[in-house]
Amino acid sequence: MIPYPHLFRPLELACGVRLPNRIVMGSMHTGWEAREGGLERLAAFYAERARGGAGLLVTGGFSPNEAGNLGPHRAEISTPEDARRHRLIPRAVHEAGGRIVLQLLHSGRYGYHERIVAPSALRSPINPRTPRELSGEEIEATIGDFVRAAQLAEEAGYDGVEIMGSEGYLLTQFLAPRTNLRRDEWGGPLENRMRLACEIVRRTRAATGARFIVMFRLSALDLIEGGLSGEEILAVARAIERAGATILNTGIGWHEARIPTIAQAVPRAGFAWAARRIRQAVGIPVVASNRINAPEVAEAVLARGDADLVSAARALLADAEFAAKARAGDRAAINVCIACNQACLDHYFAGEPATCVVNPRAGRETELVYVRTKNRKRIAVVGAGPAGLSCAAVAAERGHEVTLFEAAPEPGGQFNLAKNVPGKQEFAESVAYFVERCRRAGVRLVLGQSATEAVLAGFDEVVIATGVLPRRPQLPGIGHPKVVGYADVLAGRVAVGEQVVILGAGGIGFDVALFLLERESRAPLEPGAFARHWGIDESLAAPGGLDPAGAPSVRPRHRVTMLKRSTTPFGATLGRTTGWVHRAALARHGVRMLKGVAYRMIDDEGVHVAVDGAETCIAADTVIVCAGQEPRRELKGHHFIGGARDARELDAKRAIREGAELAARL
Repeated sequence: MIPYPHLFRPLELACGVRLPNRIVMGSMHTGWEAREGGLERLAAFYAERARGGAGLLVTGGFSPNEAGNLGPHRAEISTPEDARRHRLIPRAVHEAGGRIVLQLLHSGRYGYHERIVAPSALRSPINPRTPRELSGEEIEATIGDFVRAAQLAEEAGYDGVEIMGSEGYLLTQFLAPRTNLRRDEWGGPLENRMRLACEIVRRTRAATGARFIVMFRLSALDLIEGGLSGEEILAVARAIERAGATILNTGIGWHEARIPTIAQAVPRAGFAWAARRIRQAVGIPVVASNRINAPEVAEAVLARGDADLVSAARALLADAEFAAKARAGDRAAINVCIACNQACLDHYFAGEPATCVVNPRAGRETELVYVRTKNRKRIAVVGAGPAGLSCAAVAAERGHEVTLFEAAPEPGGQFNLAKNVPGKQEFAESVAYFVERCRRAGVRLVLGQSATEAVLAGFDEVVIATGVLPRRPQLPGIGHPKVVGYADVLAGRVAVGEQVVILGAGGIGFDVALFLLERESRAPLEPGAFARHWGIDESLAAPGGLDPAGAPSVRPRHRVTMLKRSTTPFGATLGRTTGWVHRAALARHGVRMLKGVAYRMIDDEGVHVAVDGAETCIAADTVIVCAGQEPRRELKGHHFIGGARDARELDAKRAIREGAELAARL
């Protein structure tokens, strides 16, 4: 009996194609689309996920013309040579037993180059460049470019295309009054604004084969002022269906929206209700997306009737075998996406290839290869945090005899603290996954026992992954009873007073502030509470789906002041695509932030500081030290990984990667 019956029920599409299950790997920009040798890397990347059982894969975005490129480097499918170069991707996927469609994406005003165009010459708040307004003739030419790109994709062997009409790109810009101020046949009433999208779908359907999949990605919820109302979204969905689309995929929010859509703050399947509205309005299959990261979540979405398929993009980045493991009922073996964005979206927007914090092989399938060893060794790994767990699992899977020592009563290291922060509950999934992986690989796990030099002397290789120790600044009064460490706060070992001063404003300082301010108001995290918290109108009566009344205010039990010595902006070290979420949350709660602070002393009154030369005392019942970390290196070893090697800014991405890379070499 199939454990997830709705998820693994085949789907017959109107074009005559049969999908084996309801799992779609949604489009992700990997950064390989425009790189030398990138298509070869993508072929390996998608083939591995096809072998893992996904029903349908969607590539990252490729532009139909020069103006539509996302960046200064060319990622197009606009010439026969492009089609020839692309053939290796669908060929690899088909040989692996899968199906794949190519996403056609025109960036519009979101492009980061000098040639960007849009329906109107309006600059995006997330782009310093102002686009040029398209003429009527250029719009017609753009339609032709989309159709030609779809034909080239068909020639290359793709099973279809996904036309990107979501999340603030060109077609979305035509749809929304916010960005379309035209007064010709392409602007004004909705019928005109959706004409471009409908014409592209209609002409693409007419120009391609009967079994060619034409998927359209529509914003089910814009989350911006001047976006579409709920009724307008349904009108567009019906028009796209009439134009000949095979499937309607859904996207949530524009990139300039100030409401999180895929970060850890978003509940699992938190926007499936928006897909359900569209599914009830059309007769073609609808895909639900965003934060669907576990098979039981996907199954519930389908069982409720929210959608016909589920998009699990980052879920398949984290685990290429997500579908196969779910089909086998092996939930414990699934490496769950924790929605951190640190190695996928943050990498892409920094101009680096995307990978995954919890799966360092993602995007590196051809270079990080775990080969069975011919030289079995006895390996000791000291420390069962992220780095140690990763190293022990890979080393044991390669055939080594591995013993993993952990002084604490449970494995997980810093992840055991992180999972207590509101929105970061997913970290518990990673701990459970790596522990289970170690168990299956035969790792001997020794808990509650510190390794000694004598014990380690009998091993062929010793890996030190003991993590970090909190740094305690040299400051008069640092030993005052009101001064506590961040670990004790996050672990719930100390009581925290009403007036709180946090020393340090890096990632840990922000986590501690969020823990104090929202650990009650955001638990349990569910879609309704999330919508109220961020001011989302689930009726979609208002344009963009925004609640005009805003989110309700919740008075937390603590008043927080954050201090730091440096004069850099607060949150500068946070993730590029998620840092603004944390800053917005702290601003909502009125957190006071002071930078350029010179610490004087801590006493019964509070924290004495100098700011811009002025001496002052900040009253505090509790002072929490978040002043960085130092490597924990009491033991000698052959190898140091993770925080034990470098303690600057706790970095799970680096820790897990270093553990896996070292184990692959041992």
